Amino acid sequence: MTAYDTPGATGSELPSHAGDLDPEETQEWLESVDSLIEQRGTERTAEIVQNVVEHARRRNVDIPYSDNTDYINTISTARQPEYPGDAALEKEIRDTLRWNAAMVVHRAQRPGVGVGGHLSSFASIASMYEVGFNHFFRGREHPGGGDQVFFQGHASPGIYARAFMLGRLTEEDLGGFRQEKSHPRGLPSYPHPRAMPDFWEFPTVSMGVGPVNAIEQASFNRYLHNRGITDTSDQHVWAFLGDGEMDEVESRGHIHVAAKEHLDNLTFVVNCNLQRLDGPVRGNGKIVQELESQFRGAGWNVIKVIWGTGWDPLFAADTDGALIDLMNRTPDGDFQTYRAESGAFIRDNFFARDPRTKDLVADMSDDDIWWKLNRGGNDPVKMYAAMKMAMEHTGRPTVILAHTIKGYRLGKSFAGRNATHQMKKFTADDLKALRDTLNIPISDEQLESGSVYDAPFYLPPEDSPAMRYFRERRAELGGPVPSRNYAHKALELPGDKAYEVVKRGSGKQEIATTMALVRLIKDLMRDKETGRRWVPIIPDEARTFGMDSLFPTAKIYNPDGQNYLSVDRDLLLAYKESAQGQIKHMGINEIGATAAFTAAGSSYATHGEPMIPFYIFYSMFGFQRTGDFFWAAGDQMVRGFVIGATAGKTTLAGEGLQHMDGHSPILAATNPAAIIYDPAYGYELGHIIRDGLQRMYGEDSRDQDVFYYITVYNEPLVQPAEPEGLDVEGLLKGMYELEAAPEGDGPVVQLLASGVGVPWARHARELLEQDWGVRAAVWSVTSWVELRREAEDADRSTFLHPDEPRTPWITQRLQGVEGPYVATSDFAGELPDMIRQWIPGAYGVLGADGWGFSDTRPAARRHLHIDAHSMAVKALQLLAAEGKIDPSVPRQAAEKYELLDVNAGQSGSFGGES
Repeated sequence: MTAYDTPGATGSELPSHAGDLDPEETQEWLESVDSLIEQRGTERTAEIVQNVVEHARRRNVDIPYSDNTDYINTISTARQPEYPGDAALEKEIRDTLRWNAAMVVHRAQRPGVGVGGHLSSFASIASMYEVGFNHFFRGREHPGGGDQVFFQGHASPGIYARAFMLGRLTEEDLGGFRQEKSHPRGLPSYPHPRAMPDFWEFPTVSMGVGPVNAIEQASFNRYLHNRGITDTSDQHVWAFLGDGEMDEVESRGHIHVAAKEHLDNLTFVVNCNLQRLDGPVRGNGKIVQELESQFRGAGWNVIKVIWGTGWDPLFAADTDGALIDLMNRTPDGDFQTYRAESGAFIRDNFFARDPRTKDLVADMSDDDIWWKLNRGGNDPVKMYAAMKMAMEHTGRPTVILAHTIKGYRLGKSFAGRNATHQMKKFTADDLKALRDTLNIPISDEQLESGSVYDAPFYLPPEDSPAMRYFRERRAELGGPVPSRNYAHKALELPGDKAYEVVKRGSGKQEIATTMALVRLIKDLMRDKETGRRWVPIIPDEARTFGMDSLFPTAKIYNPDGQNYLSVDRDLLLAYKESAQGQIKHMGINEIGATAAFTAAGSSYATHGEPMIPFYIFYSMFGFQRTGDFFWAAGDQMVRGFVIGATAGKTTLAGEGLQHMDGHSPILAATNPAAIIYDPAYGYELGHIIRDGLQRMYGEDSRDQDVFYYITVYNEPLVQPAEPEGLDVEGLLKGMYELEAAPEGDGPVVQLLASGVGVPWARHARELLEQDWGVRAAVWSVTSWVELRREAEDADRSTFLHPDEPRTPWITQRLQGVEGPYVATSDFAGELPDMIRQWIPGAYGVLGADGWGFSDTRPAARRHLHIDAHSMAVKALQLLAAEGKIDPSVPRQAAEKYELLDVNAGQSGSFGGES
C-alpha cells in the first residue's frame, strides 16, 4: 500500500476539482457567486450562501463540514498588491544577511569553542523577516510607539547579523556568539532580555511560551488603551513561530482568547518548514491544513502562503484543478523529500503522478522546476501580500501559515534534510558553494587563508545603494527592531496611611492573611498617584480570595463591556464587567494569567508605563503548573507581585492531594528573579509590600528587575496589631524575634516558624514553659529563601575574596543566641532546612512532607507532626541530647500530648473561610 492509498490526513480530503462531472455547470454557479459579491458585497453573499447550505442540509444533502481550503495561497494573484520595495536591493540585503547569519554559527564551532547554534531556522524564515523589517515592523521612534515582535528563538543569528549591518553590533560581538562569560563581548544563544537588556524584548525559545505571551501582550495593549493609560492604537504584535512549536499545548491552547477579545492588533506567522528538530512535523499529514482548521474554528482570520510566484503560471494553466487536487493529496513528508532531491526527482515523483500535471511542466527544465517553483514563505512578494492583508484585517486576529524550506539556500547538504537542525558548520566546499549561491564578493583566497572557521563576515560598502536602502527603511519605520527601553521611571509611592489597615490588626475579628492582603491592596488601589497602575489578575478565584469586593469599583476588564443582565446585580458585590475595567479576570487559566502578569509587569519597558501587576492564585497552581512562564518572566525582567493564596499543605481543610501545596516556595527558590516571603501576619505583609514597591518602582540601589512571590493563607485568626519596636530590618531580611524567652531559670530553646506555623510555635512556647519549665523564644521567619540567598552570597564573597571575609546576616543575628533550634512551617522540610548550615547549634526541622490528603487542619498537622505539640517534643529531644534535661522527658511529653493520635491535634481551626 502506498501513501496515496491510505486515508487522508487533516485537510487533505477536500472535494476534487479534477473529478467534476459537469465543470461547466459548476462554473456557472461560481460565476453567480462572483456576481453576487460584486452587486451585494461580501457580507450579503456570506448570508445567502449560508442559507443555501443550511437549506440543502434540511433536504438531507450530506455536506461534509471542513474548516479547510485548498492547499494553495489564500490570496490569489489577481488580489495580490504591488510590491512596494526595491526587489533587487532587498535580495542583495537578504543574501548578505544569510551569509553573515551562517558565519555567526559556523565560526562559533572553531576548535576550543564548539558551542553549537542553528543555521537552518533563519535560512527558512529570512525572507518573511526581511519583508517585515523593510515594510511593517515599526520601531520605538515611530509616532505610534512601535510594534512588539516575538522572534523565533532559533533564528537569533539572523537578528544579530542584521544588527551587525546596522552598526548596532560589532564583528567582535558576533565572534562571541554563545560565549557570554568567556568572551569579552559575548552574545546569548537566543532572545534573552536579561542578557541583552537594551536589545531583546521577549524571551521566546522555550517552545509554547511565545504564543501565549504574544496574545496577552496584544490584549494588554488594548487594556492600556481602553483604560486611558497610553495610546496603543497604532501598535501591532507579531509572533513568529515554528510549525513544530505549534504541537506544544500552550501554543494552541490560548488562541480562543485572542478571538474572544477581537485582537486584530495581533498576527501570528507560523514558519511551516514541515520539520521538527528530528524529522517531519506531519509526515503523513498536512500541518498547514491542520493549523488552518483549528485557527479558523477558533475564530481567527487565516492566510495561507503556500506557493511562490513561480507557480502562478501553472495555476493559471490548471483549468481542470488537477494540480490543486495533487497538492491537496500530497503529504508533508513528500513535500519535504522533494526539496532535498533534484528537479528531475520532483518531475518524476510529483508532477508525473497525473498526466495533466506532468504536461503542465513539460516545457520546464529540471533546473527551472528546482529554482523557480519556490515555497510561498520564501517569496517576499507573497509574504508582503499576506502581511499587508493581516494589518488591514479588522475584528479578528490573523495567522499567516507560511510554507518554507528549512535550510533554504544553504546548499543540498542542508535544505530539507532531517538533520539540518543539528548541522552547525560548513566544509570549505560548502562555504564556496554558499558564497556563489548568495553572490557574496569574497575570494577563494579569503576563504582558504587560515582555518575554515576564519571565513569572514561581509559588509557592503556603507555608501552602496543596498546599505543606504537598508538604513532608510528602518529610519522611516521608526528605528531598530528589536530594541528594549530599560530606563527606570520611579513612581511616587503611597505613604504611611495606606498601610494602616494591616498595621492596626483585625481587633477581635478572625481573618486570614489573604483577606488582610486584599484589604491592603484595596487601600493601595485608592492611592491618587499609583492606584490606577495596579493590575489585579485573577484566574477565576476572586470570591475564594475575597476579591469580589473589587468588582463594583474596579470592575472586570472586558473589551466588549457587559451586554447581559447579571444574576447577582442586586448584590452589593455584584459581578461587573467594563471595557475600562481594571481587573484582568482570566477564567480557569493559570498559564494565560501568568502571561498577563508578564505583559503588565514588563510595561515599564515595553510602553514606558510602569504598571503593578498583582497576580493572585491558588498556590498549588502557580510555580508547579506555570514555572516555565515565570522563568521567562524573570528573563524578561518583569516586576510585580505574585501571590500564592490558600498556601500551605494543611490550611485547605478537606481539599485533598492535588490542592495541598507543600512545596511552592521551594520551587520558586530556583527562580533567581523571585523574591520569596512566607509571612504570618497582616502587618508583616504591609512591610513586605511596601518594600517591594520601593524596590521595584521607587528609587532604590538594589536590583530592581525582580518580582515578589508572597504566600498567604485561608485560615482565619485574629491578626495582631504591629508590636512596638518591631524589628523591620529583620522582618525584611527574613527573620525577627517575635517573642523573647521568658525571664527566669531553666533551659532555653529557639522556635522558628513561618506563615501559618507561627501560631503553633507560640503555642509550643506556652507548652514548654507550663509543662516542662523550658524557656522558648519565638522567631517569625518571613523568608527562609532570602535568608539562605544572603548567606550564600556572603560565603561566596568570602570564598572569592578571602582577605575580605563577610559574615552572613543570619550568623550575625544569632550570635550569642542560645540553642538548640526547632523549625516548622506548612511546607516540606526542605524549606526550613535551607538555612541549616548557618544555624549556630543543634537544628531540628519539622516538615509537611509527602502527598497531601483531605482532613481537618488539626488532624493534618498532627499526622505530619508539624504542630505545636510536635514542636515542643522536638525541642525537648534536642535539649535531652545536649544533656540539659532528663532523657526521659521527651518520651513523657510524646505520651502526654498523644503524638500518635491524629484526633488529639489542636493546632488550627476547624473549617472557616478566608
